[in-house]
Amino acid sequence: MAKAKTNFTCSECGGISNKWTGQCPSCGQWNTLIETLVDIAGVNRLSQQQPHVSLAQTAPVLSLADIEAVEVPRFGTGIEEFDRVLGGGLVPGGVVLIGGDPGIGKSTLLLQALANLSRSKKVLYVSGEESGAQIALRAKRLAVDAKDLQLQAEIQLEKILYTLAEHKPDVAVIDSIQTVYSDALSSAPGSVAQVRECAAQLTRTAKQTGVTIIMVGHVTKEGALAGPRVLEHIVDTVLYFEGDTHSSFRLVRAVKNRFGAVNELGVFAMTEKGLKGVSNPSALFLSQHDNQVPGSCVMVTQEGTRPLLVEIQALVDTSHAPNARRLSVGLDQNRLAMLLAVLHRHAGVAAFDQDVFINAVGGVKITEPAADLAVMLAIQSSLRNKPLPRGLVVFGEVGLAGEIRPAPRGQERLREAAKLGFSIAMIPKANAPKGKVEGLTIIAVERIDEALEKIRDASL
Repeated sequence: MAKAKTNFTCSECGGISNKWTGQCPSCGQWNTLIETLVDIAGVNRLSQQQPHVSLAQTAPVLSLADIEAVEVPRFGTGIEEFDRVLGGGLVPGGVVLIGGDPGIGKSTLLLQALANLSRSKKVLYVSGEESGAQIALRAKRLAVDAKDLQLQAEIQLEKILYTLAEHKPDVAVIDSIQTVYSDALSSAPGSVAQVRECAAQLTRTAKQTGVTIIMVGHVTKEGALAGPRVLEHIVDTVLYFEGDTHSSFRLVRAVKNRFGAVNELGVFAMTEKGLKGVSNPSALFLSQHDNQVPGSCVMVTQEGTRPLLVEIQALVDTSHAPNARRLSVGLDQNRLAMLLAVLHRHAGVAAFDQDVFINAVGGVKITEPAADLAVMLAIQSSLRNKPLPRGLVVFGEVGLAGEIRPAPRGQERLREAAKLGFSIAMIPKANAPKGKVEGLTIIAVERIDEALEKIRDASL
């Protein structure tokens, strides 16, 4: 009997190698090559029947100037926060990939969205992880109107494609892509080859027929989507569920969107009736203190098109170890070390013998550098054990030379702060508005030492 032929496939980029090496020759990642069987039948099928495989039907070559740019039509899901993250709604023929930790609410959100869409669209829910009875029980618990929602419990790709061609739904959910397998490949469901092939076939079907497909993806223990990285390149939109499963709040973030802005954020609250959109998310990220406390500073961060007020908390305490600890939750830890060095060099505030802990309240993750000024003011407040002035809100990036750089969309940030009742705003001088902002006293600063000096000013 002939020995089965195998090769090694990279779980990150999908690159193929004839022998195992510690480092992937395609993308350079370490320990990502996984041994898989070579399916000769599957290779012949693609090479003989489809010599030029493409995700869309072949189109003639045209000049870009001759192509009319038209707005992409959209339709809403009935969940305002979900539509915001999608860029205004779903797109016909679009493919959405949504990932998150187990039990965080992916299936719950999609079931609610499909139930809303079933009133005006033809929808199909393909479940590969749960039986029809389990989904019916969830729909009953959520009290959604699912009488027009079509359900299929199936994991074989060919049968799913046949159902899509037979029923011609407007929207289809595949829950999840890691459970789907194709008979053309001999590897197990969830393998690199199966995930890549099934995702490509479903995407091709979406582009050719105009059906909107939403695929649920598993995540690894590091929080990245499981399977080959090419999966994220194939689809049009990638969404991530964030938040602690022990908390009632969930964040849905768009990290890729060919039909809208990236880094849009949707905020949900998990209730007995499913996920509900939060209309005023800034209230989630602000603590309610009767009196001002040291180490607390409120900043305005920009998530896509939405300004959010987030409380930054700092705790500075004397270190009893040879090396002082630097810990940040919700912010970049390497940037914290850099800000402490800038604070020492340009403002004379030394914390080399202090443990410094930084936390963004509410579990939100802040990736933009406009949080720098708020972090430094919170550290100074905790170190001196003196609270910042009541009603103060800040934003601004701090450079290595101690200068305070402007943040994008400064006017929108100021309007959001004024709307929520803040009275003092310390901002970069380049963001200073030309006119007055109703209810806000603007303090424009150029350097970090100037900002700390004005904070110490008793007039504030």
